Order: sequence, then C-alpha cells, then structure tokens
Amino acid sequence: MVDESLLVRAVDLARELGATYAEARFQEDVEDSIVMRNGRVIAVATSTLRGVGVRVLVSGSLGFAATDSLDWSSIESAVTAAVSRARAVAPMVRTPIEFDDSRVGRASYSVVPKVGLESLGVEDMVNLGREVYKVTLGAVKQVKVPIATFTMEKHVQRKVVVNSDGAFVRSEVPRVSLSASFVEHQPGRGTVQRVLDFGASGGVEWLKEWRVEEEVGREVANLERVLLEGVEPPKEEVDVVVGSEIVGLVVHESAGHPMEADRILGREAAQAGESYVKLEMVGSYVIGNKYATVVEDPTVPGSYGFYLYDDEGVPARPRYLYKEGVVNEPLHNRHTARVFGTRSNGAARSMNYSSEPIVRMSTTYFKPGDMSFDELIRDVRYGVYMRSYMEWNIDDIRWNQRYVGLEAYLIVNGEVTKPVRNPVLEITTKDFYSKVTGAGKELRFYPGTCGKGEPSQGVPVWYGGPDVRLSRVRLGVAV
Repeated sequence: MVDESLLVRAVDLARELGATYAEARFQEDVEDSIVMRNGRVIAVATSTLRGVGVRVLVSGSLGFAATDSLDWSSIESAVTAAVSRARAVAPMVRTPIEFDDSRVGRASYSVVPKVGLESLGVEDMVNLGREVYKVTLGAVKQVKVPIATFTMEKHVQRKVVVNSDGAFVRSEVPRVSLSASFVEHQPGRGTVQRVLDFGASGGVEWLKEWRVEEEVGREVANLERVLLEGVEPPKEEVDVVVGSEIVGLVVHESAGHPMEADRILGREAAQAGESYVKLEMVGSYVIGNKYATVVEDPTVPGSYGFYLYDDEGVPARPRYLYKEGVVNEPLHNRHTARVFGTRSNGAARSMNYSSEPIVRMSTTYFKPGDMSFDELIRDVRYGVYMRSYMEWNIDDIRWNQRYVGLEAYLIVNGEVTKPVRNPVLEITTKDFYSKVTGAGKELRFYPGTCGKGEPSQGVPVWYGGPDVRLSRVRLGVAV
C-alpha cells in the first residue's frame, strides 16, 4: 500500500501550484489467472499493477499524470506534470471545465468474502477447468466438440482517493470470474459456439452459487439439440419472449451507453460513438411504455462492478436511466453534472492508476415485473423464446440494434416446443422498450468488461434483467 500522507501532500502541492481542484488516487490491482484449451493449461499469469494517478483543474483545464513509483519524489513529479499539462492546454479551452458542488465522502469500506480468495490456488482453478472440459465432452451424444476453452481469474482491487474538496475514501474489492466456451460441429449442420461468463465481487463461495459444471452441461446438451433439430424462425410477426441474458445486453447497450452524460455531450464521439439522447430530452422524452424502467446501481451486493464511492469521492446510489418509459437520469461525474445543472450521481470510474476517471456503468438492469415464465408464455399462440445470443451489434448512436439468437425455441399455444435456429431480433431502441407487454419477476445478472475511452479502459460490470415479452415482432434469420 501507499503512505496515505503522500496523497494528502500531493493534493496540497497541486493547490500551491495553482490548481483550483486536485485529486490523488492510489490504485492497486492484483490478479492471478489461468487459460486452458481442451483441458490443457496454456497460460498461468500473476500480475500486480499499482501506482498513483494525479488529476488537477487549472484555469478551466484538466491535467492528468501518473506514476508507478510510490516515493514522494515520483509523486511530486506527477503532480508537477499534471499541473503543467493543464496549464499548457488552458488557452485552447473554449468552455472552461468546472466541477459541481457534490458532497464527497470520508469512508473506508471493503467487500468481505465468505471464503477468501487465498484459498483458491492455481491447482484448484486447473482442476475446475479440467472438470468443466470433462462435462463438456460428456454432454454431447452425436456432435463433435473440437474446441473448448476455460479461463479463470481472481482479482483484488484496492484504492485510496483523496481530493481537495475533502474526499478521503479507502476501498478493497475482491472479485472472482471465469469463462467457459465451446464449439459444437456436425457435418451438414454447421457449428454453434457459446461463451458462458461468470463473475462477481466476493470470494470462492460464488463457485457453489454458480454450479458451473451443471450449467455448462445443460448448455452443451441444449445447443446440440438446436444444432441438429433447429428450424427456421416464423416469417410473420409474432410475440417474442427475450431471455434475461439478451435483455441485460440490450439495456447495457441501448440504455447504459446512450445515458452516459459525456457521450450525450459528444466527448466519446471520436472513440466509442455518440448517443441518440440530447440534453433537452432528459426528463421528457418517451422511449417506451410503463414497463420500461432501467436501473443503474453500483451498490448491488455481490455485483461485479460494485463500489460505494466513485473515483471522485462521491457516494454511489441507484440511478434510474429510464423510468416508466421516460428518459430520466444520465450517468454523471462532477463535470458533466455541472454542465447539466445537477449534481454527480457517482459514476466516475477508472480502470487502473494510470487511467483518468470517466463516466462509466456498473450494474445495469431492466426492472423486474411480477410474472412467472409460465405466465409470460401462457397467452402466446405462436411465437419464439430467445434464451441466449451468439452475436450482436448496435449503431453509434445506440438506436438500431441486432441480436442473433443461439438457444431459442418455438412457442405454440403457450408451450415451449421445438428449437429454432438463428433467429434475428432486429429492432430500434424505441421499438424494443415500447413493445414490452410483460416482464418476469426473476432478476438475473451477467458479468462483462465494458470498454470505453481513448486510451481504452475496460472495467468490470454486471448487466441483467428478467425475461421480457415483446409483442408483434418480425424476426429475421442469420445465414
């Protein structure tokens, strides 16, 4: 860890050098991981990344610098560099950057595992990978599985955030994650491929919760049936029940990203795209019906993107991006909040010590309803249940989107029947949220690493929701 007094000293020095705002953030990321292919280990890695990032505001311009050395001389140099960079750019800034007056915290928190990550050794991870591969091969009856991969990682992230507005926040968040993928092949029928991801904050107790071997075996067997027996999707308009995994991806891509305030303002246009949302739409634009509520909440216990204070020291809280069909609240840091005339809702996150904090998602989900799965499909005379996806894409403004179903089935007279091969849900953001006629009551989450920024930053996130029913959708078919 770092001598915390050096962070306080760094903030004080930046103010002495002319910064109107200063922040010093220590961050340490310790990771252990394995990679396996067809039951054999191909890589084992251990990495530790630690250092201090310094960000300052000088004459309306932000400057950032970082160092991986924790002595005062190196931190002092980073402070001097950050101030110098901000001052050099200031004359070119057309609209001076200002921060809002959000309350910042003084706190210390940690996620305490029920079973510590230190109890999970490399050998344990390898043994799990071998067992998953054994289950994968044993779950098929006719098709071949030429490729199956397994990766696993345990990660501990420690931070200390200090700034000139009074923030002093310590945190420690352990995470565990794994990914199992496989390809199934049958001559004359082609291939299907699947990636199953698991991830959460906490400890080894999650492995019992996930039941990885059981889940992989089920997926392998079901996708064999899809590959061998799958029929084309209906050509006419039908009701479609969209599985929670797809729903989670939809809300991440078509609610989370377009509701990042920096993206609305155009900061991300050259890196990751734009947003259909304009500043004047917030609080008034109707994007869907009464079912369309999307929540973004870093404080969900166990969530892969969990935190209680962001990297500007602002307390985290739930944010309602869409509320009963209305564009409601963007994700903000302290700068974008000032532009919008509001206060930060704690969405500033950085990937590591050498990355600046930017507006990021954490846990994004479609608000559950009160229907069981049987109730969702009971009134469907003829339709499709798309449980999972194999590929997707969405345009730069997050409006036109496309999801190719992987495990999917026909629904006939309220019953799930034969498998469907390669159904394509191609729909606009407004149509998706407007066509919802029911939402399940079971909320499920899926992990991901969300990329954004230039240089690119990848941070852990959860996305999810219940199963959701859409009315009168015309599906395509992938070839």
